[in-house]
Amino acid sequence: MIGKNCGTAILAVFSRAGSPCHDCGAKYSSYIFRDMGSANDYLLTVENLKTYFPVKKGLLRRTAGHIRAVDGVSFTIRRGQTLGLVGESGCGKTTVARTIARLIPATAGRVVFNGVDVLSADKNALRQLRKDISLIFQDPFGSLNPRMTIGSIIGEPLKVHRLATDGDLTEQVAALLSKVGLAGDHINRYPHEFSGGQRQRIGIARALAVQPKLIICDEPVSSLDISIQAQILNLLKDLQEEFGLTYLFIAHDLAVVDFFCDVVAVMYMGRIVELLTPGTAGGKPCPLGRANQRRSASVCRNPLHPYTRALISAIPRIRRY
Repeated sequence: MIGKNCGTAILAVFSRAGSPCHDCGAKYSSYIFRDMGSANDYLLTVENLKTYFPVKKGLLRRTAGHIRAVDGVSFTIRRGQTLGLVGESGCGKTTVARTIARLIPATAGRVVFNGVDVLSADKNALRQLRKDISLIFQDPFGSLNPRMTIGSIIGEPLKVHRLATDGDLTEQVAALLSKVGLAGDHINRYPHEFSGGQRQRIGIARALAVQPKLIICDEPVSSLDISIQAQILNLLKDLQEEFGLTYLFIAHDLAVVDFFCDVVAVMYMGRIVELLTPGTAGGKPCPLGRANQRRSASVCRNPLHPYTRALISAIPRIRRY
């Protein structure tokens, strides 16, 4: 079974041959990727992306099989939109993100970013893509070099992409720190001198340094406590409004994704099994024939796929006495 979004006009309707609709039971006869808008509306388009890792066995280390970490993922993200990718650990969320950024080679599929085919980009085009796509990592401490000062960490991408000279580098780094709520005099401090929330703000400042169009947020709040999570999410929202950023937001917490994202994609075993649009309501026929197909007003209120329901049932709830 593969994900779809029955009748929702902001993304696409897609599946693969032989996969049954989880509502009416009918089977798709062929792979479908029906774009519902102009190609210029989308910053990122991912079509049938596959990333397999070989399993080596024996004395000669021959390939005995493959781990299908990502197995036919398709989605699109509009400019200025936030797509949330949610699922259990090991379902392929981070592999999708790293494949999109060309940190991991893809086995098959197509990734188009701002009109450029990412998977076949040459060295010069890839250098520009490194500037336009930034990442915020899950571990705010592990992603920062403990031997470098904060000024050097944030200033390094500015030097690599020649966005600042030695004369105005300190000024630009201080401005970036100010954007994420940190003081300019923190430039000469080291990562171990900051709390977890402050380290994540430093990671956000580093991602902003190259003025990207897309920021991939790989579980940026999962290691933080609730109050700090709210601060980081609000900061990301404010930065999106100020700079017109587009986010691919990866998380475990459905409630966080439902609050933060415009579109929610649920991943399971390397595939997207449900694609929902929080904040919409109403009825729409299932494209495979079942009438009165309901679109969820909230992924946490009205999930359609059994795996989504299982994820929601696993959310801890406080019992009131």
